[in-house]
Amino acid sequence: MSYILVDKPHPNVSRITLNRPGRMNAMAFDVMIPFRQAIEEVRVDNDTRVLVITGAGKAFCSGADLEDPGRVPDIDGLGPPAIAQRAGRLLHDVVIGLHDLPIPVIAAINGPAIGGGFCLAAACDIRVANEAAFFRAAGVNNGLTSAELGLSFTLPRAIGSSRAMELMLTGRDMGAEEALLAGFVSAVTEPDELFDHCFAIADQVIRWSRAGIELSKQQAWAGLEAGSFHTHVTQEMNSQLLVRMTTGNFEEAIAARKEGRQPVFRDGRP
Repeated sequence: MSYILVDKPHPNVSRITLNRPGRMNAMAFDVMIPFRQAIEEVRVDNDTRVLVITGAGKAFCSGADLEDPGRVPDIDGLGPPAIAQRAGRLLHDVVIGLHDLPIPVIAAINGPAIGGGFCLAAACDIRVANEAAFFRAAGVNNGLTSAELGLSFTLPRAIGSSRAMELMLTGRDMGAEEALLAGFVSAVTEPDELFDHCFAIADQVIRWSRAGIELSKQQAWAGLEAGSFHTHVTQEMNSQLLVRMTTGNFEEAIAARKEGRQPVFRDGRP
């Protein structure tokens, strides 16, 4: 059985499905290693403009598999500290890989997102949940920390420091409606409408230029890490000028508006 499914359910959209529903799509290594590989395959698929991440069955991802985590590869002769570092690196590669993908990533959250699953959702660019979804920073529930896989970076930036602190220090659940009010998800849907909503967002993205969208994502994330307003403004302007001066997209937008048609952005291609 393949624990990762990759398909193209909509034009210019790839979908990666965590496919271990019997374990609520837990982050065992035999799931995460092919997940990392699938992300890299999407990176070089030039037909894909948007990636959707979801889970099979009734859960998005339940985080660490506490019963059957699988085996970290290539650890013969290593002691526990080195094995722990290797294990952490494998998981980090997934969330960093999503963050570094040039294309937008939409989390289609079809159920519980617990522990590492919460972190995985937070690493995506856009989040849409169905009514059954909830979120839990479960590390503290297991006697560990809730600060893992980037959550202490992404969550306060998504919902503010006070609410993020409360969730991370209490280990309580945040339901879908609260997540919507907090700004963690952009929409809550009926279960059978989840993917249609995600694909509608994807269609809105795909109509614009690849260069414009990819640099917008890059600069939006860079803004969350910026240490200086002045430096970031300069970076933004450099991105804007790159697209403006090298693609012909701006001229196409003006022409399309005058002619009453949708623009066709070619990003400098002949």
